[in-house]
Amino acid sequence: MPGVFAIDPLADPRWDELVARHPRASIFHSRGWIEALSRTYGYEPVVMTTTGDGPLENGLLLCRVRTWLSRRLVSLPFSDHCEPLVDTRQDLATVLGAIRRDIESGRWRSFELRPRSSPPVGLARGSEYWLHTLDLARPASQVFSGLHASSTQRAIRRAEREGLEYEVGTSDTLLAAFYRLLRLTRRRHGIPPQPFAWFRNLVTCLHDRLAIHAASKDGLPVAAILTISFGRTMVYKYGGSDATRHNLGGMPFLFWRAILGAQSQGLAELDLGRADLDQRGLITFKQHLGATPTRLTYRVFPEGRIAPARSGTLARVVQSVVKRLPDAALDLTGRLVYRHLG
Repeated sequence: MPGVFAIDPLADPRWDELVARHPRASIFHSRGWIEALSRTYGYEPVVMTTTGDGPLENGLLLCRVRTWLSRRLVSLPFSDHCEPLVDTRQDLATVLGAIRRDIESGRWRSFELRPRSSPPVGLARGSEYWLHTLDLARPASQVFSGLHASSTQRAIRRAEREGLEYEVGTSDTLLAAFYRLLRLTRRRHGIPPQPFAWFRNLVTCLHDRLAIHAASKDGLPVAAILTISFGRTMVYKYGGSDATRHNLGGMPFLFWRAILGAQSQGLAELDLGRADLDQRGLITFKQHLGATPTRLTYRVFPEGRIAPARSGTLARVVQSVVKRLPDAALDLTGRLVYRHLG
């Protein structure tokens, strides 16, 4: 029976080589994403593999999440999906068996795997989401015709008539504008924003893979999104907008400009990320972009240890309080809680 080895993906160059050549690798496997997670939240990244010496043949990337509230293994925190880069069912079973033994020994309380399409190999079902993707390997005219005519297409034309200005980059000015709009959006939903340091570290660690897209009216940003690219895929990860200026069509306009930019770079897919099954507004928005939904099913061990969040009385009370916090307190809340949630 093959052994299982643990390697550091930030120190072992063989991980970068595997990610570069593996067809199921994504931005969430990349050195930049892993390093940003480690810098911001203090998580310890580990790759479990059946390879000892020599070229890395496979690997399951995870983070050790160790806080005073939690002691978990997650593949991978704050990542919509993270495929095991393991090509045979036997090797995957071997790696997962080693992880199960670690949990049964009491070293860790639970394990969560977030595959996009890999077989579960005996793990219980965990949280479920919709993942929306848009095919960009078509002429721009076909992509545009697939947008919802009475909402998305109309909003883009409205934005163009309003003369919205488009800017893309990673400057400090753009990052600050993006974060202000993200905070506005998170406040509307009663959720604190992620720490500003997370976005600063993403910019630093991902370099030209990351882009902030902003739409402005008369010099004032009204909407912004953050995308990251890997291989032939652009991933939409975060966004924010000023609700008082939604009538200008800023968000549909930004997505359309991001789509055109992705196509000019030869990218073939826009990954719009996950949505909770009951997030009807978000799901509708993504469908109006012409995106196709597929089911994301996370896998957990032990069964029932990780439960999906559900709205209820307590959640509504928390959201009500969060909406009323001043900016400084809202940001502090984000800095305090997100490390425990990865």
